[in-house]
Amino acid sequence: MEKVQYLFILRIEFDPGSDQMVKKHVFQSQEVAEYEKKRYRNWDQRLVDRREKKILQTYLSKIESHCPLLLDLPCGYGRFISLSLTWGYKVVAADLSPAMVARALQRGRVEGVTEGVVLDALLGLPFKDESFGLILAMRFFHHLHQEEERKMVLHEFWRVAQKDMLLSFYQENIFHRAQRRLRRWIKRSPTQIKMISWGKFHREVSEMGWAVVEKKALFPGIHSQIIVWLKKSKPES
Repeated sequence: MEKVQYLFILRIEFDPGSDQMVKKHVFQSQEVAEYEKKRYRNWDQRLVDRREKKILQTYLSKIESHCPLLLDLPCGYGRFISLSLTWGYKVVAADLSPAMVARALQRGRVEGVTEGVVLDALLGLPFKDESFGLILAMRFFHHLHQEEERKMVLHEFWRVAQKDMLLSFYQENIFHRAQRRLRRWIKRSPTQIKMISWGKFHREVSEMGWAVVEKKALFPGIHSQIIVWLKKSKPES
């Protein structure tokens, strides 16, 4: 029997006067197609893509989970779906963009992705406590510019996770910051990312009930991205 895919859309009402309208760009269908085509086309970005997947592969080989559900948030166009499914997880693809979720479901159609959710993580996650054996949160944290935003998302991840999370963030790096400024000037890109120190990151995750198991730099000293394996612990009082 052919598998049926489900796309659940939560209709979120935004306050037009709030900062959230400025910070968030919701990709439309044509933009998703262009983004997927161009994002990892250049040689340096292909290296990034391969390195990210290699690090995730290493972590996935070490994680033991008795729950097969994996929350991929933000799922984007589904770049990590095949890798997640290879390790036996059933993926729930979630993103702020309906077009991104639809594309992720399309990519995973023959591989077993059956559910997608359109949501804004800053407004809470529509899942029961401890629903997921693993949370995958790649390339999300550096778009959260305020500490209270990061903590709120970490709290929601803690609530819906059973034990483990793989999360990436951008650590303060002078070389990478200069590189990004140059790229923004050349391409006139409006995108801004938030880099934070390791100490600040460690404090925030600890306060929200996460313990660092292992961390790996994408390209030490050159690239700011760090991919961290976290486990649930008791939140610090």
